[in-house]
Amino acid sequence: MKRTILFFTTLIISMALITSCCDCRKRAKLEKPLVGTKWQVVQLMGRDITAQDDSYTILFMDNGTAVGTGDCNRLTATYSITPKRALNISNLGSTRRLCPNFEQENQFYDMLESVTHYEMDADNMLLLSNGTLVAIMHAK
Repeated sequence: MKRTILFFTTLIISMALITSCCDCRKRAKLEKPLVGTKWQVVQLMGRDITAQDDSYTILFMDNGTAVGTGDCNRLTATYSITPKRALNISNLGSTRRLCPNFEQENQFYDMLESVTHYEMDADNMLLLSNGTLVAIMHAK
């Protein structure tokens, strides 16, 4: 009798563990990779952004560099990541064309340089600065 109870208890606990991980595996499959995906801002510093075409984008390449565009200027940067999703974007440079929305473009560049971590949520990447959400980017 004790063996039967122990067997069923172990079986129930095992099934609970197996099924609880299924959602994690499904979610991980939906995540886009940081590197090689073009990301476009949809929210910047708590404000929704409707970016045009390829504006407000960044692409992290596997050689530690990133390229993208602001409002109308092109950007380049270097970056580093850790397995715990720490992200450091540095050496950001851009062309110097006068854009219609240069203030927002400067906010975009400042935000990128302030990022300390990132989180993934399917097709979205959440950029954080010391635990504060500073931007949401969507995979293009």
